[in-house]
Amino acid sequence: MQDSPGRDTRIALDLALTVRHDGHGAVADDLAEPSGLTAWVEDHPGLVPDGEGFTADAFALAAVRDVRAAARALFARAVRPGEPSPADAARLLPAPEAVRRLNEAAARTPTVPVLAWADATPPVVRAVPAEGAGTDLAAALAQAVIGFLAGPDRQRLRACHAPRCVRYFLKEHPRQEWCKPSCGNRARVARHQERHGRTA
Repeated sequence: MQDSPGRDTRIALDLALTVRHDGHGAVADDLAEPSGLTAWVEDHPGLVPDGEGFTADAFALAAVRDVRAAARALFARAVRPGEPSPADAARLLPAPEAVRRLNEAAARTPTVPVLAWADATPPVVRAVPAEGAGTDLAAALAQAVIGFLAGPDRQRLRACHAPRCVRYFLKEHPRQEWCKPSCGNRARVARHQERHGRTA
C-alpha cells in the first residue's frame, strides 16, 4: 500500500474528477454552471479563506475550467505510455499550452512559504498568500496541480479504462488496473461478453 496522498494531490485529482461519467453513456461536467463550482468549493473546506461564503460567478468558473483543462492535458501526458482518459482524449490542450496556462493561473496570487511544526510531527511547509494578497481560486487550484505534478504521487497516476469510465486515479498496489472495484467488474464483464461474442 502507498502513503496517503497529500493535499495538493487530493485537490488536483478532485478537480480533474469534476469531469465524470453520467451513468447513462455520456460525460457529465460538475462545473458546467457557477452553482456547480460553488458547491464544489463548499465540499473542499480550506481551499480558499472564507470558502463557506464563496459564490462562484462566470469569471471564476471560466478561470477554474481553464485550470482543469490544463490539468487534464498534463494528466494525460503523465500517464504515458498509457492512454489518457477517453473523456477528453480527442481535445487535449498541447502540453506547452497547458503548462503556460497553469503557470499563469498560479502566478495570480503571490505566496510565501510558512512553516508549521507541531510536537511529534515532521515540519510541514505550506504556501500561503502574501500579506495583503487576495486568494484567487484558480490560482490556488493551479498551485495544487503544479504541486501534484511535481511531486512523487504523479508516478502513480493512471487513467481508468473500464467501459464508460473517464476518471484518473492513483494506483495503490501493483495489480490495480481500475479506479474502483465496480469499474473492474464492468471491465471483466465486457471482456467476457467480447470473448463470448467471438466464439458464438
